[in-house]
Amino acid sequence: MTHSNPLYTHGYHNSVLRSHSNRTVENSAHYLLNELIPGKNLLDIGSGVGTITANFAQRLDPGHVTALEVNEEALVLTQNEITRCDLGNVNFVVGDVHALDFPDDSFDIVHAHQVLQHLHDPVQALREMKRVCKPDGIVAARDSDYAGFIWFPQLPELDEWMNWYQHAARANQGEPNAGRHLLSWAQKAGFTRITSTSSTWCLSTPETRNWWGSMWADRILESKIADQLRNQRIATQQDLERIAQAWRNWACAEDGWISIVHGEILCRV
Repeated sequence: MTHSNPLYTHGYHNSVLRSHSNRTVENSAHYLLNELIPGKNLLDIGSGVGTITANFAQRLDPGHVTALEVNEEALVLTQNEITRCDLGNVNFVVGDVHALDFPDDSFDIVHAHQVLQHLHDPVQALREMKRVCKPDGIVAARDSDYAGFIWFPQLPELDEWMNWYQHAARANQGEPNAGRHLLSWAQKAGFTRITSTSSTWCLSTPETRNWWGSMWADRILESKIADQLRNQRIATQQDLERIAQAWRNWACAEDGWISIVHGEILCRV
């Protein structure tokens, strides 16, 4: 079976990286905290900007973390963060999660954050994650569920944004509502000991609203998804400017509020 690299809907524009650099173990992998025991070795699939990876390395030392990304462009982002944190227990690999280039039973923990939603075959990816995980080890994944996002004020432009994002992600063979699928995918991948949970980010302060709203205002105008929406004639530049303004308006609303839901799985091998 051959697999091509996934089409990453968001791309690597600064507006995307600004969002991802906010992620930590505390706010993005809290469900995994009890498994992060010093001395364990971890494979971090889709390590991205590396902030979660760095947290893992700090918590697991003297254990080792392997950061895996789909290409060199993405992997250098992780390397930069690990260098900034002056961590010596991380190594870096370019690879395809559908066909991992590691022996069976290589890692105590195999982790993927916001990765499975972008894959055309997440079940195969989970099979591979299971294969390289040691007996009694943990495979952990967390993914957003975009259709589960709820917000106020209920601006019609944000409904348009949601529809366009769903269309773009599926055009790239991804599943934007991956959070609700994780348990099913894990079962299909052969796991039998699965703990399935959810968690949310709630953004309701002026600071968090400004961060999220301004970030998406920039992303919808300048990141890879903006190019895709224009190129596929889903939206015009004028449409995108209208959506960006709606995100800014939402961020400025004193009663602005959004809840962002994530599905999570802890699978014991």
